[in-house]
Amino acid sequence: MDYNVFLLATDPNDPCRDVIHSRDTALKVKVYCVSEEDFTPDGNEIQLYGYADDKLYAFETINITPDDALDVISAIQWYAEYIEFPDMEILPEDPRIDSNIAM
Repeated sequence: MDYNVFLLATDPNDPCRDVIHSRDTALKVKVYCVSEEDFTPDGNEIQLYGYADDKLYAFETINITPDDALDVISAIQWYAEYIEFPDMEILPEDPRIDSNIAM
């Protein structure tokens, strides 16, 4: 059985700017701390969300390819383990109330 290996690029000046990299593919996922910063989704990318304690995270792919799309969940699960919140529920839509209001 093949297992994905993920690496993490961190910004020492901003803990909410992690980027998850797949070692073996082109997959990259940017991590946003939505509870602490503005987040505007890119319509050309995949966005998923998850809570760790009371902090909401957004995960957005970077230049996603069809071959990498299936590995996005694995990357987020790996990150949840990394931040010591393995039970993070991965959500397909932004759970913030005002994100569902039509403008």
